[in-house]
Amino acid sequence: MSDRTQSSTSTHKHEPDDFAVQIADSVESFVLAVTEVAKGDEPGSAVSLLLLEVSQLLLAGGRLGAIEDVLPDDRFEPDTGPEPDGVELRERLAELLAPIDVYHEVFDPYGPPEKPNAFRISDDLAGVVSELQHGLTHYREGRVSEALWWWQFSYLSNWGSTCTAVLRALQSLIAHVRLDSPIGAAADGADTDDDGLTDEQLEQQAGDLMAAELGLQPRP
Repeated sequence: MSDRTQSSTSTHKHEPDDFAVQIADSVESFVLAVTEVAKGDEPGSAVSLLLLEVSQLLLAGGRLGAIEDVLPDDRFEPDTGPEPDGVELRERLAELLAPIDVYHEVFDPYGPPEKPNAFRISDDLAGVVSELQHGLTHYREGRVSEALWWWQFSYLSNWGSTCTAVLRALQSLIAHVRLDSPIGAAADGADTDDDGLTDEQLEQQAGDLMAAELGLQPRP
C-alpha cells in the first residue's frame, strides 16, 4: 500500500458521478478492445483499431490531467489482491505486430538532448492495460475516488506519455504507407528478436503489412 500526500479538495464520493462513469467506460473499453485485438482474429485491422483506441484513451487521460488533483478517501491505498502479469497479452501483441513492433522515441522532450530509445508497442500496450486494470479493480469494488486517483496519477506519471509515444508510432506507420514513404528498419542495436531476416526484408514486411491493412496495392 502506498502513502499519498493530499493537496486539494475532492468532490468524488463512493457513488460515481458522470465524470467517473465516463472515465471508467473509456478505460474499460480500451482494455477490452486491446484484449480483443491481441487475439489476432482480424490482423488486417489491428493497427487501425489500436490507433483509434489509443486516441480515445488519451482523450480520457487529458480530462484526468485537466481537473484538480483527485483526493482518495484513504491515506493508504487498499490492497487489490493479485493482478494479471500481462505476459500472455504482451506475447500475443508482439506476434501480431511483428515486424513493426519496435519503434523509437525520445523519452522526455523537455529533458536534456538524448538519443532515441527503442521501445515495443506490445510491451507498452500490455503495461498500460495492466495499469488501467488496477484502477478498474478499485472502481468495481466501489472505491471510486481511489480509482480516479490511480488513473490520474498513473496518467501523469506513466501511461499518458507511453500512449502518446505509441500513438505517434501508429500514426507514423499509417502515414508512411499513405504517403508512399519507405518504412526504415530498426536502428543498429535495437532489440528486434533477430529471426534471420535482413533489414531490407524487415522493411519490406512492414510496408506490405501496412499496405494490406489499409487496402492499398504496394507500388512496384
